[in-house]
Amino acid sequence: MCRQVFGFRLAMIAVAAPAALLNAVPGLGTRLVGAAVVVTFMGSYVLFRDWERFGPLLLRHPSLLAVDTLFGTLLLISAGPDTTLAYVSVCTPLLAGVVYGWRGAACFASLQSLILLLVHATLVRESGVSLAERLLLPGLCVITGAMGSSLRHLMLRFGAATQALTSVKARLAGTEAVAAERARLAREMHDSVAKTLHGVALAADALARSAGSPGMDPVIVRQHAELVARAARRAAAESRELLTDLRRESDPAQAVDLLPELATHTDMFGDRTGLPVTYQASGDRATLPVPPAVARQLLTITSEAMENAHRHAAPTHVEVRVAVNGGLLTLSVRDDGRGLPPGATLEQLRRTGHFGLVGMVERAASVGARIRIGHGHDSRGTEVRLELPLAALTGEEVV
Repeated sequence: MCRQVFGFRLAMIAVAAPAALLNAVPGLGTRLVGAAVVVTFMGSYVLFRDWERFGPLLLRHPSLLAVDTLFGTLLLISAGPDTTLAYVSVCTPLLAGVVYGWRGAACFASLQSLILLLVHATLVRESGVSLAERLLLPGLCVITGAMGSSLRHLMLRFGAATQALTSVKARLAGTEAVAAERARLAREMHDSVAKTLHGVALAADALARSAGSPGMDPVIVRQHAELVARAARRAAAESRELLTDLRRESDPAQAVDLLPELATHTDMFGDRTGLPVTYQASGDRATLPVPPAVARQLLTITSEAMENAHRHAAPTHVEVRVAVNGGLLTLSVRDDGRGLPPGATLEQLRRTGHFGLVGMVERAASVGARIRIGHGHDSRGTEVRLELPLAALTGEEVV
């Protein structure tokens, strides 16, 4: 707002400067008026163009505005109170009210009103100017000073309200970030360590039953013990992998090539479970570097879909397909098992404690992907199909 006031002053000074120079007394008077024109015009121009830099000087030193007022008075005397310089005089109390508050507005409104009254008394005494006309501009100075002070008060209150709103938004954003991080860690634990530890518990129960049976077979006990040891080592490896991935996600510049990672995860799943699994990649790209956080979500969705098929669907075959065509990544995991229960919904699965499918949907949404879980093209089995626009990875096309 102060910048706009100085812009108005610039225009008024430029319009009235020729009249002030023409009416000045030749010689010293013309030089003084010319200096006043230069000082007032350049001061207004500097503050209009770069208020953020020079405005604090005006805030700290009210004497600068007083000096500007004196130079403006010299121009007003030379040009006359009936020129546009009178509007410059009215702007001074407005500016003082905005910058210095009601005390500054009262001080400069009184000073400017006194100057205008003295100019009228000395320059237009012989003309038939009425008292009301003489008091018009001083009265406007008082009014604009009060307006400036009121505007300052309103702007300060608005700024305080904006700051309070920003603080509330920051607290809400922090709360949402904490909740999102808790949900993410819950998904990571559910999809990795929790399932492996559940397998450790089942293997330990089988070991206990084998060791406590009357006809204990040392070979079977040894096999169960080795199974417990392998499951425990796998849980430790998954924990280290989880921590490594969480640390790697803090460096988004470290891209991960998704296609070979998908192939590796598919082969590892087949070797571990003994279930026939095929992996097929197609499209117009041989590599697909993506941010670590996105790679982890997609790999986890793929692993979770294969694990669900193995645990719950009793399939004879699992097929993983990935295709990159243009700007779209398509990833599907299909099995020929018994399929989803009739009428199953995400809310129902959430209430019954089956968070695997719910976690896949949340992971897909977190990277901007669309996911569909259903029968797919076949009436038998289940297909998890994910579509991710590549532009959604970083807001621009992936290199």
